[in-house]
Amino acid sequence: MDSNDKKRLEADPDGIHTYEYIANNIDSIDDDLTWLIDNMIRVDINGQFSVSAARFLHAIDHVKHSEAIDRLVDSAIDKDRERAYIGYLLPDLWGADYADRAESLSASDRSFRRIYKRLHPTGM
Repeated sequence: MDSNDKKRLEADPDGIHTYEYIANNIDSIDDDLTWLIDNMIRVDINGQFSVSAARFLHAIDHVKHSEAIDRLVDSAIDKDRERAYIGYLLPDLWGADYADRAESLSASDRSFRRIYKRLHPTGM
């Protein structure tokens, strides 16, 4: 990533350009991923593109990108006050059967517990 890319992404109004950069350059962003995630967290006001980036990185290689995914998920949970986007994380990160395993996932995974509690405040 060169300085022109960074300047352009620093002016990203909502995270879409940062997300597109990640998606379009996934094979060459390893050295810049921390900066890209920092930028996404800074510019994404409602968590929409943080959710998209987390889902994308999880699909590409959830082990390699686990730290970035965790940071994006935490940010999205904090920012998505309307709960418009975080629900998409449940099946994509924890599997289509997440509801059947909600109790055990809640006990073992802080991010899952936070999302599930936000989406289902009355419990399981």
